[in-house]
Amino acid sequence: MKTFTRTLLSVGTALCLYGTAAQADTIKIALAGPATGPVAQYGDMQKVGVLAAIEQINKAGGVNGDMLESVIYDDACDPKQAVAVANKIVNDGVQYVVGHLCSSSTEPASDIYDEEGVLMITAASTSPSITEKGYGMIFRTIGLDSLQGPFAAQYIIDNVKPQNMAIIHDKQQYGEGLATAVKDAVEANGITPVMFEGVTAGDKDFSALIAKLKKNNVDFIYYGGYHPELGLILRQSAEKGLNAKFMGPEGVGNPDISKIAGEASEGLLVTLPQSFDQDPANQAIVEAIKAKNEDPSGAFVFPAYSAVQIMTEAMKGADSTDPEEVAEYIHNNTFDTTTGKLAFDEKGDLTEFSFVVYDWHADGTKTPAK
Repeated sequence: MKTFTRTLLSVGTALCLYGTAAQADTIKIALAGPATGPVAQYGDMQKVGVLAAIEQINKAGGVNGDMLESVIYDDACDPKQAVAVANKIVNDGVQYVVGHLCSSSTEPASDIYDEEGVLMITAASTSPSITEKGYGMIFRTIGLDSLQGPFAAQYIIDNVKPQNMAIIHDKQQYGEGLATAVKDAVEANGITPVMFEGVTAGDKDFSALIAKLKKNNVDFIYYGGYHPELGLILRQSAEKGLNAKFMGPEGVGNPDISKIAGEASEGLLVTLPQSFDQDPANQAIVEAIKAKNEDPSGAFVFPAYSAVQIMTEAMKGADSTDPEEVAEYIHNNTFDTTTGKLAFDEKGDLTEFSFVVYDWHADGTKTPAK
């Protein structure tokens, strides 16, 4: 493993530095995810949480007097770019990463981090395969598709009771994985989807898909993927007279879906982590985020905040900034965080995590579904 260094970032490296005194040493934490591209909004959520945590921890004295420093890397949620970013993080000597965000980017990046001794915590990637490889320094602060999919399916079975259900996905690791988990769970409970089909991420015209949904008299659609495509499907479905209810995962729970779909987004069902910004214990953090004209309500804000908390508390507990020692401490301890008391299993997954079903509204807000 490479020796951990505490140095100021070189000129030209994109960074955000909060409250670092000139004479203090720094501990660099990479923030890897989409700063550009169609799902950059989710990267913004992660960024808000990480930077808020770094600011608060530095104000409280940092880690044994050393300040935290964020280094921002853009992978655009593209697997090839994520590999390039992971290699750059290693070459830059950064040994702690919050990210990546899209599962299809996180998985290949995690291979590099494991080989190079970098500790990574993703606050957003939900594909089970990421942590099934037995890597000792890969963690996540969000639940798995294997939890979210069956959870959504149970809500469909108990509350929706569709007559003709379709499942659509975007052919990507995250979206197809969730769609498959939902399909397996509803079929195990006697519901056989009349359609299970993929669309291509980036497509704009879904006329053929909608015609097929209408032909099959579909009254309920589960969508696995991100908001840009579902927003267009919702809008075009309304325009073409498809009378069906839709449901999607946290990847569609973004106010921009309402900007795309307009009134057609009203009543969309979304599974999301609970609204940690509504927790009274987090209100000081919420106000600090709002004071910067940023939104504390995004699904990944507080899971990202917690990722930084866990890293730094483990550094203190292990009395070390060596990633292997810090990872061992994470595996063997429980952490009080903004998203609750967290502990990890041997794979780096949370031992407990809860999703909530929300009704989405055309104004971009949400309320718990009944």
